Amino acid sequence: MPVLLNADASFSSKQELLDLQDCPLSGGPSLGTPSPEDSQTGSPVGSGSRSPGSAGASGSSPAGLKLISADTGQLCGWGALAPKAIQVFNTPRWVLFFLCVASFLQGMIINGFINTVVTSIERRFDLRSYQAGLIASSYDIAACVCLAFVSYFGGTGHKPRWLGWGVLVMALGSLVFALPHFTTPPYQVSLPEQTGMCLANRTSRCQDKEGGGQSSYRFVFMLGQFLHGVGATPLYTLGVTYLDENVNSNYAPVYIGIFYTAAIVGPAAGYLLGGYFLNIYTEIHLATEMTPENPHWVGAWWVGFLGGGAAALLIAIPILGYPRQLPGSQEFVAMRVSEAHQLKDGSHTTASDPQFGKSVKDMPRSVLLLLKNPTFLFLCLAGATEATLIAGMSTFGPKFLESQFSLSASEAATWFGYMVVPAGGGGTFLGGYIVKRLNLRCRGIIRFCMMCAMVSLLAIFIFLIHCPNVPMAGVTAPYRSGPAAPRQPDRYQNLSSLDQSLTVGCNSGCGCVTELYNPVCGADGVMYYSPCHAGCTAINHTERSSGRQVYSGCSCVQGNVSWGEQGSALAGKCGSSCHHMPAFLSLLFIVILFTFLCSIPALTATLRCVPDSQRSFGLGIQWIVVRTLGGIPGPIAFGSVIDISCLLWQDQCGEQGSCYLYHNRAMSQYTLVAGILYKVLGIMFFLVASILYQPPPESPQSSCESTDHGAGPMSDLPVKDLPEDGVIVNVHARL
Repeated sequence: MPVLLNADASFSSKQELLDLQDCPLSGGPSLGTPSPEDSQTGSPVGSGSRSPGSAGASGSSPAGLKLISADTGQLCGWGALAPKAIQVFNTPRWVLFFLCVASFLQGMIINGFINTVVTSIERRFDLRSYQAGLIASSYDIAACVCLAFVSYFGGTGHKPRWLGWGVLVMALGSLVFALPHFTTPPYQVSLPEQTGMCLANRTSRCQDKEGGGQSSYRFVFMLGQFLHGVGATPLYTLGVTYLDENVNSNYAPVYIGIFYTAAIVGPAAGYLLGGYFLNIYTEIHLATEMTPENPHWVGAWWVGFLGGGAAALLIAIPILGYPRQLPGSQEFVAMRVSEAHQLKDGSHTTASDPQFGKSVKDMPRSVLLLLKNPTFLFLCLAGATEATLIAGMSTFGPKFLESQFSLSASEAATWFGYMVVPAGGGGTFLGGYIVKRLNLRCRGIIRFCMMCAMVSLLAIFIFLIHCPNVPMAGVTAPYRSGPAAPRQPDRYQNLSSLDQSLTVGCNSGCGCVTELYNPVCGADGVMYYSPCHAGCTAINHTERSSGRQVYSGCSCVQGNVSWGEQGSALAGKCGSSCHHMPAFLSLLFIVILFTFLCSIPALTATLRCVPDSQRSFGLGIQWIVVRTLGGIPGPIAFGSVIDISCLLWQDQCGEQGSCYLYHNRAMSQYTLVAGILYKVLGIMFFLVASILYQPPPESPQSSCESTDHGAGPMSDLPVKDLPEDGVIVNVHARL
């Protein structure tokens, strides 16, 4: 009797097919309807968690077929070590749990800690914003290099092993990223330089400076990020398809949504923890009188990478122990109805061959099939536009808040984390739930994504609102004492022009140097480059509440005073009088929510519009496009835009260092233009993908129909021709 099999069902070996053909017609577990418990709950987890012989022999499939018991290849374990006690973890739910922990750590480290410490490592290692953007992009560069290889061979290989080793490499990358802290001299800013005032004996730091700065350490950071990218490559290609293969396709969006929600909550945790660590001095064994508000403060940026790397090492162990297929996975693969885009020349049928994609010679044909799929291509382009904005804003979002609202680095990272937790995480989970709840078909999913992009486009006009810069004497505003200073340029290209602008009558005899940037806020509400440039001659006292020093005898601080007495100044930047922060964060919440609301639906549409045999490879190709066109150029482009809006550069003995002060209006305008451009492109790409999509003739056209069919009348379902090996292939056969 011929055996009914699904064309896309994946088996661990050809021998398993032969065993199925020779299996008896009675006894053994049934291939028919699921157990009563599963029928009541409707959950795909029960089938995956029960042992192959526990289903009972009373049920039967419409064809009366039985499946022989699973072999040791479907047991949890590491080689010959497969104890019975750990088989309770051999279920889709536990796979989801461990993959969620891995994606949480990946998000926390790469998209959380990295973005949080950008300002700190720029300051600690004398980096510019575009160099920090290049560090962030190294992750995507590594992913592009590895994606095709990992997704193609990992798609037909042992996915959990690929995933486990990837997590180990990612852990190594975290340890490498923290390495510069331990290989550089301790970071210290001496007290005389920190508090130098007028009439103090001053010498330039450049006279005793040996060699260049520490910007060459950016290559170590790039190596750490490269290892991060290599290790995380299998997670969002093979991890997604491994989940999709082992659960009912109706529940796959929910599982994938939970998986991606963990990846979104991870960065949020990274921002919050990173903000906490930045309040701790980077040299934790040394005492300092500096506070986090001081522009020379560098927090303990490296702590999170050590902890995250150690956690990743631990979570890789259980992932490596999972089998190639979970028990009962064939049942869900066989139930699935194909929604793959139909090519006019019929070449998509090539992918239905069970042997297709098993060798490297099939890779060119596989790539060609994906390139001929217009729905897949435009979904990739839409993903690239979204990735550009996400990568750019996640990297420099905290810096944007820090500049606009005069926040410290830790405060900005904490506020950004508060935004990402409910907006990003909630939007990701809700997107997967909506697809499952409404049983949306492929075209309906794409239209839903387009609507989400339109809502976020309207909300992004919040960037029309910006906060004015705090007036800074000699930079954005003239000194109020002495003769009127000439109009200040937009930015200073060299040390001499800045020195001339900062030196006026009230501080001309102070001998101030521009290498020491230590801003103070005068009682007149104007910020000054340093106590020396404000003409301060003494320290009056130190505030107990904040630990900030109060200077007196400041000859440049004149006019109406907003606090204290005339001629006094407070260490640190002036607080912002801008009250737009609540409105800005509210609309930014909407932008983040609707951007991530379409992430899981777009991923689900990608999985459905390609043949089952190309799912892993299709995700790999999509990630290559997304990273090449979005993830890599995004941080670099945004970093360059932010550099353009810089008003005041650090001078490292003739070499340009990091930026001290940004032009808030220019920063907002550039961000708005980029946001509108990429959101409009994303909407257009989703629209074209929806128009060009061609579902298969047997695929249900109503968006309310399920993607799975039960054991209905076999005469209503199309049956494919008998292949040469004598196995009847039926796309709707239920195993």
